[in-house]
Amino acid sequence: MTGTATAEASAAAAASAAAAAGPGRAPVLLSVNVGLPRDVPWRGKTVYTGVWKHPVPGPAMARRLNLDGDGQGDLNGHGGEQRAVLVYQVQSYEHWQKHFGRDDFSYGQFGENLTVDGLADDEVCIGDRYRIGEAEFEVTQPRVTCYRVGLRLGEPELPALLVSHHRPGFYMRVITEGHIQAGDQIVKTRAGPGALTVADTDALLYLPGRDPARLRLALQVPALSPGWQQSFRELAEPGADAGASPAAAPPTPAWTGFRPLRVIKVVPEGSAVCSVYLAAADGSRLPAARAGQYLTLRVTGAGQPAPVRSYSLSSAPGAGAYRISVKDEPHGAASGYLCRRLRPGVILEAGAPRGDFVLDAGAGPVLLISAGIGVTPVLAMLHELAGARTERDIWWIHGARRSQEHPLAAEADALLASLRRAHQYVFYSSAAPPERHRAHAAAGRLTKDRLAGMDLPVSASAYVCGPASFMADMQDALAATGIDPARIRTELFGARPAINPGVTGQDRWPPHQPAGPPGTGPLVTFARSGLSVRFPAGQRNVLDLADACDVPTRWSCRSGVCHTCSTPLLAGDVAYSPEPLEPPPGGEALICCAQPGTDIVLDM
Repeated sequence: MTGTATAEASAAAAASAAAAAGPGRAPVLLSVNVGLPRDVPWRGKTVYTGVWKHPVPGPAMARRLNLDGDGQGDLNGHGGEQRAVLVYQVQSYEHWQKHFGRDDFSYGQFGENLTVDGLADDEVCIGDRYRIGEAEFEVTQPRVTCYRVGLRLGEPELPALLVSHHRPGFYMRVITEGHIQAGDQIVKTRAGPGALTVADTDALLYLPGRDPARLRLALQVPALSPGWQQSFRELAEPGADAGASPAAAPPTPAWTGFRPLRVIKVVPEGSAVCSVYLAAADGSRLPAARAGQYLTLRVTGAGQPAPVRSYSLSSAPGAGAYRISVKDEPHGAASGYLCRRLRPGVILEAGAPRGDFVLDAGAGPVLLISAGIGVTPVLAMLHELAGARTERDIWWIHGARRSQEHPLAAEADALLASLRRAHQYVFYSSAAPPERHRAHAAAGRLTKDRLAGMDLPVSASAYVCGPASFMADMQDALAATGIDPARIRTELFGARPAINPGVTGQDRWPPHQPAGPPGTGPLVTFARSGLSVRFPAGQRNVLDLADACDVPTRWSCRSGVCHTCSTPLLAGDVAYSPEPLEPPPGGEALICCAQPGTDIVLDM
């Protein structure tokens, strides 16, 4: 079979021929497929992707990072040494032709570089090596579940189907570079250790009912790519739930939905900041929150529909009441009401304390770094450390414009004075010298250079809160001093940064009502974005609604597999269509396949 003949052959005909040949035949390379990334229109957006692959006539050179003439648009999830070549089987082509009732497939249509006869996913093992032509390859991982393969075939649910039907395909790295071409025999040169098949590996990551012994086995396979090793390492950690999704499940909230809390008092905290103290409306003791967590309020009285906002708790974790400290933002409906019109005795509705921006349990140094109202969650951490009479080294580093805009400064000073190993650095960017002198503050802004000059301990854990640009600068500066980036934690008050792999050139607009007639379905509230929208008739899922409203979204597969879109569900109930392959943790929703069953509030 020549390369040209292979390029012209239809996948349907090849699949039929392969089936007729019967079992036991030697595996063979049917087609070599390459394609450079290009812009593709998709749902009003542009996706930069290399999933369009086409057969190459004649020999192709397999190199360490790629085949000649091939490329990937998103190198975070595709390509690189561990994912140099993607393999898919003609037998799976035949399977999908029957499943979808189609006969229009051609080689490369599943985004693969090598279309092969044989090498089934439930037979090939991680670490197996194969010689094809002049080159030798090693199997490293299953295919990444990505929406772009569904885009390529016009079958949006395909990423989930690849997993549930145990036909993902797999990546290989290039051990020995060389030429390959259609018609080359595929010769197995070494068996991978552990007999962990591609299909089993894929199921371990994406399907429920994981076997802890298989997880441990996966970690003993050196050829498994580092990203998959890390996911399995997290799942296999002592205390981890082997049945949970790859993303670490947050602690279960203390209550579901919203409950009534009574306002005890409202206290001004300098210029444009107030503290609101809240207790249970029924007089019971509130569950303890963890230092650094936030409270989500439905601010009845501030508008219709009632705005929903999240505020970090600034009180000690064991305090009898919850305290939030709120900046009165210009034109802020919720913050203006809370700071200027709220009175003791008013009932507000609140979701349970949430968030994973919390102190670690170690004994090493702690850096608490904040700017402006970002002081609130780290102040709660300072309360926790002072209450425990910690012997850890504490570094309190804060930036503000002036003393009037430095809320809760006296409280922080008192807590730091109670700690034997505390260090304090305060910066005022717009204060006169006498004001700075009274506050023991340095002149200017807290910058990368200022932070780099403090001789911070490289073994520290850092907790940073403030404006997004400030946190980015602090992360860069801390990493430059030698602190492990994994030990640098940040908390963002607003919407989290979007994760939209492959989507390019997006204009970022403030969240808004979707185009078209108003919806008549359940009310969907995007708490961090400050937007409430009636679910429109005919809308497929909450993710599509969020996209239509320019609410920042986080996703990858868009079909209920990867859990990238898993979002805290603060209130309400959702139904799924299609059903996700694995349900999300309690209190979360997979918005890529969720429809609201009632009014819902999402932390996005």
